[in-house]
Amino acid sequence: MLSEYEAVIGLEVHIQLKTDSKIFCGCSTAFGGEPNIRVCPVCLGMPGVLPKINKRAVEFTIKMVLATAGTVHQESIFARKNYFYPDLPKGYQISQYEFPIATGGAVIIKNKDGEQKRIRLSRIHLEEEAGKLFHDTDDRCSYIDLNRCGIPLVEIVTEPDLRSSEEAYLFLSKIKQIAEYLDICTGNMEEGAIRCDINISVKSKGDKNYGTRREIKNMNSLKFIKRAIDYERDSQIQIIKSGGNISQETMLWDEKVGVTKLMRTKEESEDYRYFPEPDLMRLEITPEWIERVRKTLPELPDEKYRRFIRQYGIPAYDVGVLTSSRNLADYFEVVALVSKQPKLASNWVMVELMREIKETDISRIKVRPENLGTLITMIAMGKISSRSAKDVFAEMVRTGRNAEEIVKAEGLKQISDKAKIEKVVKLVLDNNRVSVRKYLRGKEGLFGFFFGQVMRETNGRAEPGLVNKILMDELNKRRGQ
Repeated sequence: MLSEYEAVIGLEVHIQLKTDSKIFCGCSTAFGGEPNIRVCPVCLGMPGVLPKINKRAVEFTIKMVLATAGTVHQESIFARKNYFYPDLPKGYQISQYEFPIATGGAVIIKNKDGEQKRIRLSRIHLEEEAGKLFHDTDDRCSYIDLNRCGIPLVEIVTEPDLRSSEEAYLFLSKIKQIAEYLDICTGNMEEGAIRCDINISVKSKGDKNYGTRREIKNMNSLKFIKRAIDYERDSQIQIIKSGGNISQETMLWDEKVGVTKLMRTKEESEDYRYFPEPDLMRLEITPEWIERVRKTLPELPDEKYRRFIRQYGIPAYDVGVLTSSRNLADYFEVVALVSKQPKLASNWVMVELMREIKETDISRIKVRPENLGTLITMIAMGKISSRSAKDVFAEMVRTGRNAEEIVKAEGLKQISDKAKIEKVVKLVLDNNRVSVRKYLRGKEGLFGFFFGQVMRETNGRAEPGLVNKILMDELNKRRGQ
């Protein structure tokens, strides 16, 4: 089927902004807690109340626009988007329609083969969050938690430039990465900090006309988004091939059975009866304001990627992993600068450190980056073996103590004394005379056995290069005897 048809995909990404208060009132945006405790007359839409725009939410939106090369408009207008649903107490959502904060821009994605694709953005606008419904099938009723009502959201709408679930995955991953770098969103998709609506249609390859689209609502998992797109694509192709027609509908993804299900017929913009929000003035964003925000932008993911390759000379794959999150990139950079061993630092961060933070956040690990840098310096200087260093690192993870303190307390300093190693080598060879004779007769694979015995006798503390040389010299002496 995929040789004949292709998907046409556009995304509407909702990013929950990391402000302390809601977009139009002073209620907290903290996640969790008892239902309906972070509400007030404004976010509940009580009669006679007036909203007031959160300046930081506007600035966070400007940051996202600048990071994606969009155009910030000097004037934008908030509008009422009218629809009636239990989790929307006002009966409308304050959003933007004809005059958004920004239009244009693009995000560059890169597939596993290194090929790049430019995904155009249609618009970026600011709006408020709705509440949340909880359905209890036992009681046959639903409960409403309005704590989320009024939390500020940035909505990013793409052009229909995506052609596969993989491209959608890469785009959302990139948006998530940019938002985390900008520090405007927690990025926690499980808590709904980033959600996505998927507009998908299919068409014959080569056909310039798009098919009828369906929308899949409220996706908050990268893995589920890929599955939902693939299922809906195949479903639409089957309908077309069997002679049916696609209806414009809004769907929900049921992960338990792996199918999309009808939610409602798809609304058009006129169904929402947009009109300018009468309680909010036009939002004016001056060029001076935009420049002030621009000066606060951090080094963005693509910029950091290029600099790491240029400055540290490590492989592109390593750089891709290390720059996947701002916290990880910052951690690595301290380790590399302290140790002056960028490749060794990259290996330790990507393997040992990432193994430890698999189930947690890097900010919670007890090992400070400068301490890991010191440990790597000790390895590079031959003060400790790589094998012992792993034991030291495990103790650093457990206690937070620094490497030098642990090495000294545990007596793990690497043995570089030639006389001491010679003594151990002779002892090992004397204790394995039969194996030595076999080695001298041509069974050279036994060299590794002797090496391992020396390392065991020294608890892995003997300097490997020195052991290798002394062992070879001693065996050659015995060959001549």
